[in-house]
Amino acid sequence: MPDRRSFLSPLKHPTYRSIWSASIASNLGGLIQGVGAAWMMASISQSENMVALVQASTTLPLMLFSLLSGAIADNYDRRRVMLTAQVFMFCVSAMLALFAYFGLITPWLLLLFTFLLGSGTALNNPSWQASVGDLVPREDLAGAVSLNSVGFNITRSVGPAIGGMIVAAAGAAAAFAANTVSYFTLIFALSRWQPDLPQQTLPREALGQAIGAGLRYVAMSPNIGKVLFRGFVFGLTASAVLALLPVVARDLVGGGALTYGVMLGAFGAGAIAGALANSRLREALSSEDIVRCAFAGFALSATIIGISPYAIVTSLALLVAGACWVLALSLFNTVVQLSTPRWVVGRALSLYQTATFGGMAGGSWLWGLMAESQGVTNAFFASSLLMIVGVAIGLWLPMPAFASLDLDPLNRFNEPPLKLDIRPRSGPIVVNIDYEIADEDLPEFLAVMVERRRIRIRDGARNWALMRDLENPDIWTETYHTPTWVEYVRHNQRRTKADAEATDRLLALHRGKEKPRVHRMIERQAIPPAGDIFHKTHVDPH
Repeated sequence: MPDRRSFLSPLKHPTYRSIWSASIASNLGGLIQGVGAAWMMASISQSENMVALVQASTTLPLMLFSLLSGAIADNYDRRRVMLTAQVFMFCVSAMLALFAYFGLITPWLLLLFTFLLGSGTALNNPSWQASVGDLVPREDLAGAVSLNSVGFNITRSVGPAIGGMIVAAAGAAAAFAANTVSYFTLIFALSRWQPDLPQQTLPREALGQAIGAGLRYVAMSPNIGKVLFRGFVFGLTASAVLALLPVVARDLVGGGALTYGVMLGAFGAGAIAGALANSRLREALSSEDIVRCAFAGFALSATIIGISPYAIVTSLALLVAGACWVLALSLFNTVVQLSTPRWVVGRALSLYQTATFGGMAGGSWLWGLMAESQGVTNAFFASSLLMIVGVAIGLWLPMPAFASLDLDPLNRFNEPPLKLDIRPRSGPIVVNIDYEIADEDLPEFLAVMVERRRIRIRDGARNWALMRDLENPDIWTETYHTPTWVEYVRHNQRRTKADAEATDRLLALHRGKEKPRVHRMIERQAIPPAGDIFHKTHVDPH
């Protein structure tokens, strides 16, 4: 379990400190831009659904493109990926500012620009989050995740208010221009970072294969699956507050852009408080307890926001909502990172983002439609009821505890010398491993093989099977396939130190004089050409 000192210890690492500081400036600009976009939509459209779609258009790309971005993060230089994303968002933000300045913005064009900015964020986020583990040691990882939340929410507490003042004084175009300038600090910090990356001995995975490997890993990791589902439910229900807050500020409270900015600032201040309390709460409560409290607290806050006509009461409720928001999302993020080895962490985080932000995008659209047809107050009541359902889900799918597994590479595998000349792309490869198991050890052997199967398939094996010799029942053969020789090597290099327990238990159960015999074979078909099977009968016409 993370200790209390780990919260600030990541700042002792200069590169992390530099990029973290630059990201604060960039996040500040992004929040100013968000206020400008939301309030501009509220000004040029009277549709509650169109206002809510600003939030949806920002989060939808995180659902659509995160898995692809995660595969890119795990297979390419993450620093270059982040630089590409930041430069792209700088260009889009500059175009948005120009269009707004010349009065060319329409509701759908505004949604297009926010969608493009969200696409840049979708490309950037998996690489940034996966890079945290490259910037700080594992013992500081939970603290770094919390500090990222603190940094973002420091800007959330003041950025919206600043954005509201900019919009009120100079218009939305000025807010978009401020966001454009904010990208320079992070681009500069990333350009100075020279990561010490391990040398790659294998060719890069194709993106399609990399995406498949990420999906397979998560599918065979039950704990990560629980986090994804709970993150989706939280995003779906909690998105009502941020999606409808411009309407709350305009209609329920009767305020303007500055009121909206101050309310977002209250949400951010609560998020800072939640991030600062994170370490203490993790020591006092289980992961499931924290998530249930976050759901319940957010439900109470949404109910108050939906009925309050007073800005001060709404802001106090937003303080609680902000704390619950960061407690839940930072815990989900940390559990995923601590449960995933480095080779696939970008893809695992991208799937978490796909689930959570997919819930937010769908929720923003859903609550916008409900607010338009049933009223804002009823939309908040409905979201609160679903949040209570989110509490009850914990009885069925409880959150896993913080993992203390050693997910560093095991490094026991040495590529064997081959007498047959094959290329990296040669295949399919069939592997058979023979074990000699005594009858009294069979229950334990079969139990270990259940875990062995999960590890094999998770790391890329196909057609896994366990067979018993009919003539010599003490002999059991584990068999699996890989598409190519390079995938066989990659499969073995993915093994972590935590996986060694299953291997060591199998070796202890093996009764043979030698180690289990490994047969590595390349599959070849012996099918005659079609002409050798089907002979045309030649009939002499004479």
